[in-house]
Amino acid sequence: MEVEVKLRLPDSATHQKLSDLLSPFHIKTHLQENIFFDGTAKELSSKLAVLRLRFYNSDSRCVVSLKAKAVLVNGVSRVEEDEEDIDPSIGRACVAEPWRLCSIGDSQGFEKGRDEFGVGGDKEGEGGGGFVCLGGFRNVRGVYDWKGLTLELDETQFDFGTCYEIECESAEPEQVKELLEDFLKENAVDYSYSTVSKFAIFRSGKLPE
Repeated sequence: MEVEVKLRLPDSATHQKLSDLLSPFHIKTHLQENIFFDGTAKELSSKLAVLRLRFYNSDSRCVVSLKAKAVLVNGVSRVEEDEEDIDPSIGRACVAEPWRLCSIGDSQGFEKGRDEFGVGGDKEGEGGGGFVCLGGFRNVRGVYDWKGLTLELDETQFDFGTCYEIECESAEPEQVKELLEDFLKENAVDYSYSTVSKFAIFRSGKLPE
């Protein structure tokens, strides 16, 4: 179970202000490309699950993940997640030809997708249909070590606009949320609780109001 605090920032000026405030704590910045897949019969989305390939920094890394049963309430996200690294060249081949996802059968996320959600069988008798690529979006993620917490400041670039968000994964989300909110309020940084995931925004085709 992945548990994260997710606070939405209203605009680029607020994102820049927070980036400046956190600059002494900056560790690294990732350039991410997120590509999503579903089954040909919507086996994943019909059960509120999603399969994602995430490419980092000009394909220096690729992570395949399967997320399911996501709940986002009062700025705290909880989601079941299985993820692992794969060779970026294999990931790119899967984007070009989604049926190739069936070739990474030793992936825990893929096996769960096949066994629990019935997607991915590419041969008669294996069960399930194949995969389709849904497209995706890019994300610039600044990572910060702040008060012993790992903060992620996101600038997410969709075809239809850009969203800004700060996230922090923690087993104690309410305490972290309070700490983050106090920091933002003390520095007059506007924010609100995130109400939908980045994937949900992508699929809706419009920015949240």
